[in-house]
Amino acid sequence: MEINTKKFNDILIIGVKGRLDAITAADFEKAVCDLIANGETKLVFDLGELEYISSAGLRAILFAAKKLKCIDGQVAFACISGMISEVFEISGFGTMFEIYSSALGAAEALSLKDLP
Repeated sequence: MEINTKKFNDILIIGVKGRLDAITAADFEKAVCDLIANGETKLVFDLGELEYISSAGLRAILFAAKKLKCIDGQVAFACISGMISEVFEISGFGTMFEIYSSALGAAEALSLKDLP
């Protein structure tokens, strides 16, 4: 698994590539927790290059989302397709989280939430 980040205004886009499973979930969770500890409160997970996600991967995502909620942060997902989309729907993540067709669209949507 590879994690890449880029900023869009005050939104951090986190690209996840490869597999998010029992072997990589702890590393993912630590990386995201470190980003949150360093002050990131608005995250977009770009899953366009994610090849596989297991229940351990889903738990890691849920853990990160709960950490953000505790600090009034925001999270959105982008570029979910194929098997990843199916897993999100079956697990109920598709209704729990906002999902966008592009990372930029997700970042713009989170930015708009701050407007009065």
